[in-house]
Amino acid sequence: MRRIVLITALLIAATAPAAGAAQPQVWATVNVCDTAAHPDQIGVRGSMGGLGTRAGMYMRFRVQYRDPSDGRWRYVTTADSRWRRAGTARNRALESGWSFELAGTGPQIVRGVVRFQWRRGGRVLRSKRRVTESGHRSTAGADPRDFSAATCRITH
Repeated sequence: MRRIVLITALLIAATAPAAGAAQPQVWATVNVCDTAAHPDQIGVRGSMGGLGTRAGMYMRFRVQYRDPSDGRWRYVTTADSRWRRAGTARNRALESGWSFELAGTGPQIVRGVVRFQWRRGGRVLRSKRRVTESGHRSTAGADPRDFSAATCRITH
């Protein structure tokens, strides 16, 4: 009986779709945060995996600030990239990013929010949303090099 259960489990695992095909890997990170070369700026970078199809891959970058009065995250209305085409959803992952210069006075804690869509013929096949997190290595355009963070403190 144990052998039948084990064989059944192995057959199910072998015929199940690959995890990458079922749920494309996505992430978002802050890769620029108010540096000497980029004062008052936040850079947000995202990565999305392909579906193995010719579907278009799109990303939308936005910024949120932590409201000092109640600690809630609120969108910066002027910090919106709108939808940007990143490429075609073949099997490889694609990265893209967007930078924002934030005006204001005093320090602000900000983070990025990236929305991801896989589209074909004007129809959304899948969508995901990620808030920035640290620990991502491939951050082209990062300042300093290989910088990856969940949030950013803009000092103005």
